[in-house]
Amino acid sequence: MGRGRAKAKQTKVARDLKYNSPNTDLSALQAELGGSSYVPSDEDIETPDLENDPYAKYYEDEEDED
Repeated sequence: MGRGRAKAKQTKVARDLKYNSPNTDLSALQAELGGSSYVPSDEDIETPDLENDPYAKYYEDEEDED
C-alpha cells in the first residue's frame, strides 16, 4: 500500500515534462560544455602497432585482397 501517491506524483511529473517543455538556453549549454568544436586529425588517431602484435599474421592486408 502507499503506492498510489507515488504513482500519481510520477504521472504528474511525466505529464508536465511531456506537454510543458522548458526553454533551453543554448548559449549557456555551449558555455557549460566548453564550446570547442574539436575535430581530431589523422595525426591524433592512433594506429595499431603490428610489429608487436602476436595476431598480426591473421589480419587481412588491403594489398592482398586484389
